[in-house]
Amino acid sequence: MSDDRPLLQLKNATKVYANGTVALQALSLTVRAGEFVSLVGASGCGKSTVLRAIAQLSSLTAGELHWSGDRPERDLAFVFQEAALMPWATVIENISLPLILAGMPRRQARAAAQAALHRVGLQGSERAYPRQLSGGMKMRVSIARALVMQPRVLLMDEPFGALDEITRGKLNEELLVLWQQQQWTTIFVTHNIYEAVYLSSRIVVLAASPGRVFAEVAIAAPYPRSPDFRTSVQCLDYCRTVSQHLQAAMSEVSV
Repeated sequence: MSDDRPLLQLKNATKVYANGTVALQALSLTVRAGEFVSLVGASGCGKSTVLRAIAQLSSLTAGELHWSGDRPERDLAFVFQEAALMPWATVIENISLPLILAGMPRRQARAAAQAALHRVGLQGSERAYPRQLSGGMKMRVSIARALVMQPRVLLMDEPFGALDEITRGKLNEELLVLWQQQQWTTIFVTHNIYEAVYLSSRIVVLAASPGRVFAEVAIAAPYPRSPDFRTSVQCLDYCRTVSQHLQAAMSEVSV
């Protein structure tokens, strides 16, 4: 899916908050076009800070963010842990809102939202309100809202963390199908090692205090990945390797 072109690069990225907390220090990361990269690490290691820096929702204290090509940062979508849907708006209104805010006529925006809704398997739910949806359905709406913008880069901050394992597994499978169809470059934050191995072409392990890249693990298993891959020896070997890196990262003392 990916090629060798660096799509974005963080170089010596440092983020220090006003209270003195050093969230990131001299973190360097390169992401190639079409990759599915997962960031894993202990709480407080700066995973979400990396996403926010890439999305330019938070400025770096030092270091640089570089994009290659024709400014793909303009074609970026962010999916948060909470679906963050407007409770007073229907599903179709929630999905079409970004297009309307961007100036697209309502009829055209609604048609695009309808197509996105179909891609996430929620056709027939157009007139439902968020309170009428399950957690998994809300997250599908959130993904559809990102999909409708036709992004080249998709940032996902623990989007399935609050869901039960069965729903989470199903959404993992659906996300991979969409990723292969849409050719997104995806950067995905998770605490779940099994999820990271199942989804990713590469896993970046972060160490904390301060946040920095500790190790990288390439996942060489081919796509598409069936549910059987989750229980394969290959998958479990990768999980063991990532777990060992995580344990080492968590026990490391910064000097």
